[in-house]
Amino acid sequence: MRKLFGEILHFGIIGVLNTILGLALNMVFYNMLHWNFWVATAVSYTIGSVFSYFANKKLTFKVEETSWQSVARFAGHIIVCYLLAYGIAKPAVGSVMAGAGYSQALSGKIGMEAKAIEENVAILFGTGLFIVFNFIGQKFFVFKKR
Repeated sequence: MRKLFGEILHFGIIGVLNTILGLALNMVFYNMLHWNFWVATAVSYTIGSVFSYFANKKLTFKVEETSWQSVARFAGHIIVCYLLAYGIAKPAVGSVMAGAGYSQALSGKIGMEAKAIEENVAILFGTGLFIVFNFIGQKFFVFKKR
């Protein structure tokens, strides 16, 4: 139990740094550079994932193995987490916000298009989902002691 707590703590610290990096890049790519939602989120997660791989491998799960198989497991895992998190977040947020009229109401108040509001909220929600999926997958699949 103590080991699991240590892993969650390390994962959390690395995750906070990685989440700050990823969200900052997401917001710059999407809001300032006006990249497409999927391109902005994919590029920011690719950059953050490189940091996450090395930091979690060494500091959180204390794995010494460095092989193409471990890199491939991690890359595949990140792709699955990304597709799940944002594949759930984007339509769910769009449906809830548009269905309840929130995005249209906010659009008039803050001067941002309804779609952009929904996609910004989807980025935040998707980030939360990604964190949960990512820990579970790294713990039990990517860095599982073999």
